[in-house]
Amino acid sequence: MHIISEDQLLLARHQRAVRLSVDAVESAATAPLTVETPCAGWDLRALLEHMGTQNRGFAAAVRGEGDPAVWEVRRAADPVGDFLRSADEIVAAFAEPGALTRTLALPEIPPGRFPAATALGFHLIDSVVHAWDVARSVGRTIDLDSDVAPTALRIAEAVPTGASRQRPGAAFAPALEMPDESATLDRILRVLGRSPDWQPR
Repeated sequence: MHIISEDQLLLARHQRAVRLSVDAVESAATAPLTVETPCAGWDLRALLEHMGTQNRGFAAAVRGEGDPAVWEVRRAADPVGDFLRSADEIVAAFAEPGALTRTLALPEIPPGRFPAATALGFHLIDSVVHAWDVARSVGRTIDLDSDVAPTALRIAEAVPTGASRQRPGAAFAPALEMPDESATLDRILRVLGRSPDWQPR
């Protein structure tokens, strides 16, 4: 009998999370790039360019490339196409043989070096939340599958709280009040400082 390791399970769930972000971006492909998003101060263009940069940054880290410029957001002529290409890149990078045995340099996240499986979890939750961000910017939501949902919630609940969430440019805002009956996706969003009720103006 073939036994699937925890790392392999996490890798499969990560791939579905990235696919979720791809589906959200493809569904928003015809929307104006100037529409508001749940990310304060970011329109859809800025969000897509951030997402593409993060994908390329994580992929470079998996490959052991240390150029910090890869993490710098650049204006893309085609933010949708750029993001979709970057999504293929990150999935391919983590699927490389031995990728999950490495230690990754992630300069944007203190202390800066993490086991690849931990970094994979960071990228998984980023993909889920930004998929929702993109979907909400065009008045939609996402369908988080029942296998990915508990993993995403566990990772979200492990994100540090405190003063770091109140700093300018923080990845996540302070957690919001949690109604007892909240669905898993709503819990993930509230833990990370996003209101499930957010609507574009």
